[in-house]
Amino acid sequence: MVMERDIFETMQDDLHSAKIPEDEKNKLMRNLLTLRKNEINLLITGATGCGKSSTINALFDTDKAKIGTGADPETMKIDKYNLKNLILWDSPGLGDGKEADEEHSKGIIELLNKTGGNGEALIDLVLVILDGSTRDLGTSYGLINEVIIPNLGGNNKEGRILVAINQADAAMKGRYWDKENNKPERPLIDFLEEKVQSVRNRIKEGTGVDIEPIYYSAGFKEDGELQERPYNLSKLMYFIIKNTPTKKRLAYVDTISRDDNVWRYNDTLKDYNKEIKLSFAETLKKDIASGADIGGDIGKIFGSAGETIGRTAGAIVGGVVGTAKAFWNSIFS
Repeated sequence: MVMERDIFETMQDDLHSAKIPEDEKNKLMRNLLTLRKNEINLLITGATGCGKSSTINALFDTDKAKIGTGADPETMKIDKYNLKNLILWDSPGLGDGKEADEEHSKGIIELLNKTGGNGEALIDLVLVILDGSTRDLGTSYGLINEVIIPNLGGNNKEGRILVAINQADAAMKGRYWDKENNKPERPLIDFLEEKVQSVRNRIKEGTGVDIEPIYYSAGFKEDGELQERPYNLSKLMYFIIKNTPTKKRLAYVDTISRDDNVWRYNDTLKDYNKEIKLSFAETLKKDIASGADIGGDIGKIFGSAGETIGRTAGAIVGGVVGTAKAFWNSIFS
């Protein structure tokens, strides 16, 4: 896959050619260089068989995460994947025995208690994946309520954990799944929404933390070819970005999959394309433009970068974004 130029390099080029006062340009450049040093640390965990590896491979168009096909789980330790400024931590699945679960839980706790160079928690966001094809979520609730939430620290626990129910297409043993249009029919939608509410209630009762779970299907790739089509991956990506600190969000621009087929099928509850653009634009307005007196011109300054970000957001829903001008006008109007 041929990647576009690094988003930060593109933004630096935009700044160099921007027709603004030199002192304001220097402020923006300092802010940009500060942002470039930021890394996102995303921990992905869940019970064995929930689809962690398939989710990683679909979201970020990589085959680094191994997918278990045999009797033994593929991931026996926390694996670390460096995707430019995005650091993925893929933890072992729980549910394969008390001794193994205790060892894996210990590793997760140690990681959650690590701090970065700034003294803040190393892990920015924990994505917990549940298996939507089973009613037995006891292992997952134990992981969330007893291992993850107690070790998140701080007051913003809701903002550092995202719970997603995978394999939505198999939630009722494949019934009420519209295979032609790759989406759930009404009985399955009702079932999944009840499951979301049940998960929310169980976590709230156990921890006092209010979580907003979502459901999706990661799909399946074999030899680089899509065998099963994903559903609601754009919604999942939107929630991941939304729950990432603004100063770190731009790292996703260079790591999100550009395969339109991955993002094509979603619910219509939100315009995820627009929401993801707004999330990226918030970084520009809040973190890059901080301290610079340029008003609403920030969109015009980053024309090439805006076009790159627009293509990324467009790919997330299988759409096509036009010119940078149209993109930034829609954001900053």
